[in-house]
Amino acid sequence: MQRLRTLAYGALTCLGRQTVSGILTASGQQFKDWSAAYRLFSENRIDIDKLFEISQKEVIQELTEGQILVALMDDTILKKTGKKVFGTSWRRDPLGPPFQTNFIWGQRFLQLSLALPSKEGLSQSRGIPVDFHHCPTAQKPGKKASVEDIKQYKEASKQLNLSIQGVERLKKLRQSLDDQGAEERELYLSVDGSFTNSNVLKNLPDRVTIIGRIRKDTRLHKIPEKANHIGRKRVYGERIPTPEEIRKSDDIQWQQVKGWAAGREHTFNVKIVKDLRWESAGGKHNLQLVVIRPLRYRLTKSSKLLYKAPAYLICTDNNLDIEKLLQAYLWRWEIEVNFRDEKTLLGSGKAQVRNEQSSANIPGFIAAIYSYLLIAAHKTYRKTNRNKLIPRPKWYPRKENQRLSTGEIINLLRSQLWSKALGCGSFSGFVKRELETRSRKNYAPALSSAICYMRN
Repeated sequence: MQRLRTLAYGALTCLGRQTVSGILTASGQQFKDWSAAYRLFSENRIDIDKLFEISQKEVIQELTEGQILVALMDDTILKKTGKKVFGTSWRRDPLGPPFQTNFIWGQRFLQLSLALPSKEGLSQSRGIPVDFHHCPTAQKPGKKASVEDIKQYKEASKQLNLSIQGVERLKKLRQSLDDQGAEERELYLSVDGSFTNSNVLKNLPDRVTIIGRIRKDTRLHKIPEKANHIGRKRVYGERIPTPEEIRKSDDIQWQQVKGWAAGREHTFNVKIVKDLRWESAGGKHNLQLVVIRPLRYRLTKSSKLLYKAPAYLICTDNNLDIEKLLQAYLWRWEIEVNFRDEKTLLGSGKAQVRNEQSSANIPGFIAAIYSYLLIAAHKTYRKTNRNKLIPRPKWYPRKENQRLSTGEIINLLRSQLWSKALGCGSFSGFVKRELETRSRKNYAPALSSAICYMRN
């Protein structure tokens, strides 16, 4: 436990590459035996799921009765270079250009986060990671493989399907939340189009409502009216226009709904169609369709108007309030922020390990301590005056209500841990000294400034 705690502080304060040796160096262990740190992960001496249960419990305690419990689910790829690292393969690059399909060598992970709003009502939220699961694909047999090998490969491919694994992790999260005392809370799952499919919708656990994005040409049907004829009961009624046709039609009026996105409150125009069923993927769920009109914006005050793409959502709760539905989906962006922070600021995937346990445990450990960092910052700084913290660089926008970024939270942690060693009596001391220096000839860069403002 003590070794794990030391590594956690080293991972959060590491100034170089976030390898295991880099983490040991940041925690002052560079002159001690390093093998125990590697065995901690390679021999499964820690339970990553138990670490995430602490995050789940803290999020539930922070939520009030009026706030909904929203989960965010998506997959990500950690780039690797070693061909012998467990679970690596060639995968599509999601950041590749639209005109060319690129491939990268890496590992695939599935993450679940819980949304932690800053206050009740319309507000920004943080995505708190509560699960980080390694999802490798089945290894394809060679040309000389037997019929039995090919059969096993096909069966393993079905079991290791990303959507199937997503449902299993979702069931585990639902059970864990019940154990934490949230069995009476409905769990709202916000996902993109890759998880809005039959594997997820037809295997959705109890007390879980999915809010997902669908294609603009999806075929939806009305719920059939009750008939007094003899024969099999109808499941699907007449087909309705596609979501794109509904958006262009004047038969359904636009409604204005407010939601928090991109740092402020916006007014969205939406169309709602209820009592629907999706024959190809939705099973017997009664759905509501939400069509969101493209939001217009300007890059600068003098530039021309630009428009974002329209969005088409379905929800398995036919009676869910549209404001809660929209806000839950808008919060889905926070899991993309989680991926960016885990990879760029905390170095998830940088560890030079290749066996099965270490390849899965170290990224999961990084995601767990990242969630602890966000929860601690939420508790500590949500009502703190920004002027009492480390002054922001001059190029930062002066927004009083803007939340702390993950980089700022890490810098605050470093300053608190190292302030005595750096001789920082106050956070504004070196800033005031630099501003009072009129001549650049007499300027000497402060070590405390370089350390407290360093970004990985």
